[in-house]
Amino acid sequence: MKISYNWIKQYVNTEWSPEKTSELLTDLGLEVEGTEVFQSVKGGLEGIVVGEVLDCTQHPNADRLKLTSVNVGDNEPLKIVCGAPNVAKGQKVAVATIGATLYTAEGELWKIKKGKIRGEESHGMLCAEDELGLGTGHEGILVLDNDLKVGTALSDYFEVEDDIVFEIGLTPNRADAMSHFGTARDLRAGLIQNGLNPELMSPSVSGFHVNSRTLKIDIDVKDKIKAPRYCGVTISGVKVDNSPTWLQNKLKAIGLVPINNIVDITNFVLHGLGQPLHAFDADKITDKKVIVRTAHKNEKFTTLDNVERKLHQDDLVICNSKQPMCIAGVFGGLNSGISTTTTNIFLESAYFDPVSIRKTAKRHGLSTDASFRFERGIDPNITKYALKYAALLITEIAGGEISSDIRDEYPSKIEDTQVLLSYKNITNIIGQEIPKETIKQILTSLEIKVNSVTEAGLGLTIPAYRNDVQREIDVIEEILRVYGYNTIEFTNKLNASISNSTKKEQHLVENKIADHLVSLGFYEIMTNSLTAEKHIGLSSELAEDNYVKILNPLSNDLSLLRRSVLFSGLEALAFNLNRQQANLKMFEFAKTYHRFDDKREEFKHLGLFMSGSKTTESWTTSPSSIDFFYLKGIISSIFEKIGLKNLKAKPTKNDVFEESLALAIGKTNAVEFGIVKQSICKAFGIEQQVLFADFNWDLVFSCIKSNKVKFKPISKFPEVRRDFALLINEDITFDTIYQIAKKTDSKILTDINLFDVYKGKNLPEGKKSYAVSFMLKDDSKTLTDKQIDKLMSKLLKKFESEIGAVLR
Repeated sequence: MKISYNWIKQYVNTEWSPEKTSELLTDLGLEVEGTEVFQSVKGGLEGIVVGEVLDCTQHPNADRLKLTSVNVGDNEPLKIVCGAPNVAKGQKVAVATIGATLYTAEGELWKIKKGKIRGEESHGMLCAEDELGLGTGHEGILVLDNDLKVGTALSDYFEVEDDIVFEIGLTPNRADAMSHFGTARDLRAGLIQNGLNPELMSPSVSGFHVNSRTLKIDIDVKDKIKAPRYCGVTISGVKVDNSPTWLQNKLKAIGLVPINNIVDITNFVLHGLGQPLHAFDADKITDKKVIVRTAHKNEKFTTLDNVERKLHQDDLVICNSKQPMCIAGVFGGLNSGISTTTTNIFLESAYFDPVSIRKTAKRHGLSTDASFRFERGIDPNITKYALKYAALLITEIAGGEISSDIRDEYPSKIEDTQVLLSYKNITNIIGQEIPKETIKQILTSLEIKVNSVTEAGLGLTIPAYRNDVQREIDVIEEILRVYGYNTIEFTNKLNASISNSTKKEQHLVENKIADHLVSLGFYEIMTNSLTAEKHIGLSSELAEDNYVKILNPLSNDLSLLRRSVLFSGLEALAFNLNRQQANLKMFEFAKTYHRFDDKREEFKHLGLFMSGSKTTESWTTSPSSIDFFYLKGIISSIFEKIGLKNLKAKPTKNDVFEESLALAIGKTNAVEFGIVKQSICKAFGIEQQVLFADFNWDLVFSCIKSNKVKFKPISKFPEVRRDFALLINEDITFDTIYQIAKKTDSKILTDINLFDVYKGKNLPEGKKSYAVSFMLKDDSKTLTDKQIDKLMSKLLKKFESEIGAVLR
């Protein structure tokens, strides 16, 4: 939100510098994210003065150039070569002197220098309207009023306005500050806390009176829930034209483009007071009746941007007796607005239900200055006041007369909020006792009325425009932000209580696994729970009927709640890959959301995403790509970390993988992992291989037992290694060999490892060779050759009998 410093000072008189004001606004919760300088004329016409043409003769070397002698108030007149056809002796003209800076229409600057043009010296430039930024005319130089004094700075004549504009990052709850008056009201409260007592000045409407009652327009509010208050008045005999310079400058300073005097005034009041207004051409209101109703289903309406829209039956519309003229609080209609031929207007000022406006704006993808304010909640008590103020401005600037009484449809008044405030609670929450008089001063400066005062606290009335202040805690927040967060003292002692709980806490387990993954080179990511409909077709496992759809999506890419963590992870991978980060290892604890008939459920997952090389590029080592078995090792380390063992490996039918495997606890898959299909990767613009693991974290967590850590001394006796080269069938896995060995001996056989696999030449068809190492150790004594040979012989017999293995 852009706020003009000059504009603020019309409501609260302050001599503080813009920098100091910016700091105070930020301290008050209206964070100033940046400032910019505004000049109504680029460059401020610096170095441009009023000159008088003393002489004008033909250039000796050019038919279209003139030699002029111009008095600019110095001792000697300036010799200036000019190509304008309208330059003549005796004119008062705008002269850019040596060193002055001018700007092109594109904003590029160029400096006036002494030079020669066709052999004749030129000591300045006689300027056209567009060269000064005062208009678009370029047919000749700008001829000024002959009464102007020579040498006068042109900026004095054209009243160039310099301003500082604050860019305020307004939080959604601060609807009361969505205007210059609202910002000034907060600023005044801050200034009072700093020992000043400036007056908050609001525009006077005492001059409002009805000139005649010749143009009466009836108002019929059909939906009083969506339109609790609706005001209107007519103004006849206006002339639609350009706005005066001061009004244009106000709008330009905050980034608005002036349109015409009527529309500019409604924008001025909106940004000044926070009350959106809308002006209709009164002659286009059939039967002289305004009807406020909800739209008919699929009723068609063409908006100001010349787009025909289908209205929803819940949209509130402003209509004449035949058709809609405006989507209430959001966007005007093409055929009912102000045009250059408009002479009579109907001016609307209303308070619309914030929820209704928010839904309508989202439904049609429209966001306007009016909807931005209505959907957050404006002040229902300034509706009529703002209408009077705008009407006075219109008659002053555009002429005409007020030709009807104000119709104010306000059947059920929106009441202020009553709150009881305890001094004790203020101290407990803030952590410091604030003087009672200071508390009352702050509340009064925020226009919060103190109804009753007791030793224990205060009885308060919160004005209706503060719809974010409904509870005692909200009032305490208001007190603290005005009192100043920076003024709260720090304590020298920090108190904390530590709970001794034997219950396993999910967040502690997740932190433990997160730390483990980070130690392995992973980065944690946090992705959006919303996903796009276009991802549905990427997997047959993710049926469209089981998605939870967003009723009012922010965009097509955020229209569903995700059913898999894969797609959001791939988006994060693609984002990083597109920024030259080729080696990626990421993880995320996240939820997925599912709909089963009328039931909705959510599940916790842990997703691992890997792509590229295991290590960064180095001259000492060759890069090694992340593969399926590397991922499996990571997964095994996670289960080992949380004490889960004996998971059963089985194939998975998940169609997001090209190659995959599942590890199950009982009959339920605890994790599915593998290589993501190339077609899915390409849908996200990823060309390299991606590995993905999806943990059913709810299941994994429920199976974790609170195991106590056991310690044992390091063995004093040596470990022995023996190897087998086994010829086995191709369909036999290493896990089968591992399980047979573990069943055969669990006392001295400490580790089994597959260190080589061979397939191909010199082996029978359908066979492969596994080189397996066995580590043996007895913690109570040194193993003898006889014991070792006996166990190895026993293992070989088991392999031969159970899987048909042959020793090579």
